[in-house]
Amino acid sequence: MKLLHLDSSILGDASASRQLSRAVVDAWVAAEPSAQVSYRDLANDSISHLSALSLVAGGTPSELRDAAQKHEAELGEATLNEFLAADAIVIGAPMYNFTIPSQLKAWIDRIAVAGKTFRYTESGPEGLAGGKKVVIVSTAGGIHAGQESGQAHEDYLKRVLNFLGVTDIEIVRAEGLAYGDEPRANAFSSARAQIGELFATA
Repeated sequence: MKLLHLDSSILGDASASRQLSRAVVDAWVAAEPSAQVSYRDLANDSISHLSALSLVAGGTPSELRDAAQKHEAELGEATLNEFLAADAIVIGAPMYNFTIPSQLKAWIDRIAVAGKTFRYTESGPEGLAGGKKVVIVSTAGGIHAGQESGQAHEDYLKRVLNFLGVTDIEIVRAEGLAYGDEPRANAFSSARAQIGELFATA
């Protein structure tokens, strides 16, 4: 099994989502020792955001004349292929200003490719990247799950993944992290219990 581990927090070792996403990966590997883990740090090795250059660089790298266009095409192709090759994905997704980090959005823009991960048909859109299992590690300073304020965070990630054909999605959640030491400790304890339940029978 190929497991892709993504982090997007800008907080380094102080990041709750990084600590918990690592705990998910460790538990997954313990349950499936043969898993091959690939790691991408979207904050420290960021993917450039979509731009007019990205759109121009839609051909294969060998067809492109401009070095910058070639770089964009190779970046997009590598990111897409890494996603397509993964059997499972762990996504560290902290909430920033009621949504996901822009670094994570840039990654999504590289994997949402018409004809590769989705297509439009006469009966509507069809996801082409099904068969993957995804664990979203969702963290937030406040309380947002199931509320309107969380629609551009967890709900958005699930909607995008569903659109691409990914329906096997689990969420490990730690929220209320800014409410004080005790609520933060309780949130971490709850999240770690969720991780234990996910892999209890794996």
